[in-house]
Amino acid sequence: MISRIDLRGAAFPEGGIDRDLLPRAELDVEAALEKVRPICDDVRHRGTAALIDYAHRFDGVTIERVRVPAEALKSALAELDPAVRAALEESIRRARLVHRDQRRADHTTQVVPGGTVTERWVPVERVGLYVPGGRSVYPSSVVMNVVPAQEAGVASMAVASPPQAEFGGLPHPTILAACALLGVDEVYAAGGAQAVAMFAYGTEDCRPVSMVTGPGNIWVAAAKRLLKGRIGIDAEAGPTEIAILADATADPVHVAADLISQAEHDPLAASVLVTDSEELAAAVEKELEVQVGATKHVADRIGPALAGRQSGIVLVDGLEQGLAVVDAYAAEHLEIQTEDAAAVAARVRNAGAIFVGAYAPVSLGDYAAGSNHVLPTGGCACHSSGLSVQSFLRGIHVVDYTRDALAEIAGHVVTLAEAEDLPAHGAAVKARFDWKVPPSK
Repeated sequence: MISRIDLRGAAFPEGGIDRDLLPRAELDVEAALEKVRPICDDVRHRGTAALIDYAHRFDGVTIERVRVPAEALKSALAELDPAVRAALEESIRRARLVHRDQRRADHTTQVVPGGTVTERWVPVERVGLYVPGGRSVYPSSVVMNVVPAQEAGVASMAVASPPQAEFGGLPHPTILAACALLGVDEVYAAGGAQAVAMFAYGTEDCRPVSMVTGPGNIWVAAAKRLLKGRIGIDAEAGPTEIAILADATADPVHVAADLISQAEHDPLAASVLVTDSEELAAAVEKELEVQVGATKHVADRIGPALAGRQSGIVLVDGLEQGLAVVDAYAAEHLEIQTEDAAAVAARVRNAGAIFVGAYAPVSLGDYAAGSNHVLPTGGCACHSSGLSVQSFLRGIHVVDYTRDALAEIAGHVVTLAEAEDLPAHGAAVKARFDWKVPPSK
């Protein structure tokens, strides 16, 4: 059901781990680029008509308009299961607590008397938030996208999610209800690359945005790569992944359940256990057989995900090797199920989010820990962060110098300009002093 990779003894490479030795899903975004390019160009030129055509072609639904009517949002919230509403409201409350503390304050540094540099934090003006809607429904992704944007002070936001034949060509009603709960009234029934193109270029119904965030499939990732520059993006999200660093103290029931929980997303989802305990590895393998047999989505998701090349049990000689492996892997979600888990977690360098101990499963972070679940995948956690308030803010330096403050540094500015063979740069300073530049101190 799940393969093993034995890195113990001489098999452990000297000088560091080669990431190619570790399990990873294949995701050829470059190959997808040429397939999404004509779709994006079509949306650019035909707007809403193209979106309607692609809804029929890709989603199997006939729709007359792309923007979701206000009454559909209101109705979705009114008909939402009270228990689901209560869970969403608590998820929103906790997310706001965490993301509100991420706000940045403007800061002014006095460089010299009369010379200051202020860093102002300004929110992106308008954003497009993508919420997947393929194999599963993700109202939690509405929360994870909207809350940090709102806490950052974004003035205008729109949500796009694929149209569903089961619901008359509208996005799933739970997604609509989550939007209504959060006060988002601009929602579009559009999915895939065409939704990203709608945000980037605008249509008759949707004004262009400055930034697009949110997870999606390979076509969404390819469209983000194609249109990056015209729009800002959070990341090119790939298949979800979990890595668990565990020792002999871990409960195999917990470990197996958590591996299965991520495999449930997609047949390309990655579930990786890194351990120095062969006894735990064997117990987890047995437990996987038991738990998979008692769950849902086995044939189309969990089975292929666990058996795929992207999943596996990695055996190492000890904790130090285990830490080296998980840092090289740079997982989207990393669980630490070891003795003194908090101390071990503090040593991890590369992970999208870290879940400490037996009672912080990834599922908690997916819904209600208060953290964000839009996280870097495919090893990108070694250089990128998850979605946060900071994702929606831009730092702007405001430079304010008096005449005397400029005069004090003018000679150095002119010298450096001439060293770079940019005399006009120096002349711009000289012009303020009748071409007489006092020597810099």
